[in-house]
Amino acid sequence: MINSRPVEIANTAAKAQCFRLLTALEEAGDRGISTLEARDYFNILAPAPRVHELRWDHGKNIITRRVKEYNAQGHPHLVGRYILLPGAWRAQQ
Repeated sequence: MINSRPVEIANTAAKAQCFRLLTALEEAGDRGISTLEARDYFNILAPAPRVHELRWDHGKNIITRRVKEYNAQGHPHLVGRYILLPGAWRAQQ
């Protein structure tokens, strides 16, 4: 499991999802968290809006890398991998 801290994953409120995602990003370090991992492990079906909120509302410096991953059925998808960096978010990045 990516996240070693217990978190309540049943809560689908945006605030709860942001907390889970930020916690996961902090623990993942340079590896980051992919869209598929956010869905499968943290019950965040649309992580991109949560990343947007963490950046713009909370100043978190999160970058997005495009990566190819395979879903549970073995189908390839181009998805985002989100990585938390030190410092504050700046729109010019």
